[in-house]
Amino acid sequence: MGFKGFSPEALRFLCENKLHDSKQWFDEHRDEYRKYVYEPFVELVTELAPAMREIDGGFITNPSKIISRVRRDTRFTRDKSLYRDNAWIVFLRDKSKMSVSPCYWFEINQHGSSYGVGYYSAMPDTMAQMRKMIIDRHPAFLKALECYESQNEFVIGGECYKRSKFPNEPENLKMWLDRKNIYFENVQHNFDLAFSEELPEVLKRDYRMLKPIYDFLCLVESSK
Repeated sequence: MGFKGFSPEALRFLCENKLHDSKQWFDEHRDEYRKYVYEPFVELVTELAPAMREIDGGFITNPSKIISRVRRDTRFTRDKSLYRDNAWIVFLRDKSKMSVSPCYWFEINQHGSSYGVGYYSAMPDTMAQMRKMIIDRHPAFLKALECYESQNEFVIGGECYKRSKFPNEPENLKMWLDRKNIYFENVQHNFDLAFSEELPEVLKRDYRMLKPIYDFLCLVESSK
C-alpha cells in the first residue's frame, strides 16, 4: 500500500492514550493504535529499509523491533505514567545498546517531528575517544565536520560542559569537544513533513547526507 503520511488521528490517539493512562482504555482502543500509529510506522520503515541497509548493512530493519513501544518503561524513572504521547523509529545495529549506540531516528510528537543521527546518551569513554580523534584531526572526523558545515538543516545538540575544556581550539571544534553527549537534529515545529507522503524520500536523502557523521561515530565506537 505504501506510506501515505501520518495523520491528525495518530496525534489524537497518542494524546488521549496518555491522558487516560489506562491499560483498559488502551486495550479498548488498540485497533486505533494499530491503524493510525503502528501501521503507518511499519509502512515508513518498509520504504526506508533498503536505503538504511545501504548506509549500514548491520542495521536492524524489522519494524516490530525498531518502532517505539506505546507503553513506557517506568522501572528507572520517577514518572510512573504508563503511556507516552509521542512515537518513533530508530535504526541501529544492536537494540540492547540502543541508548548508547550511534543511530538514526525519526520521531513524531504533539509539537511536530524530529529526525537525525547521534546518541541518546553516549558513554563517557565514547566522548573521550571522540575528543581524542578530533584533537588528532582524524580523517574520518574531518569528513564528518565537512558534512556538518556544508549544510544548514541539522543542528548539533547535546549537553555541554559549563566551561570549555579546550579553550585554545577553534570555535567550530569546541562545538563538538565540549559536549557530554552529541547528536545532529532537524526539528520540524509543524506537521507538514510528518503528514506528507514525501517523508520517506526526505528521510532517505538526509540520512544519506549524514552518513559521514554516522561513519565517524561508528569509528569512535570501534576505536575505544
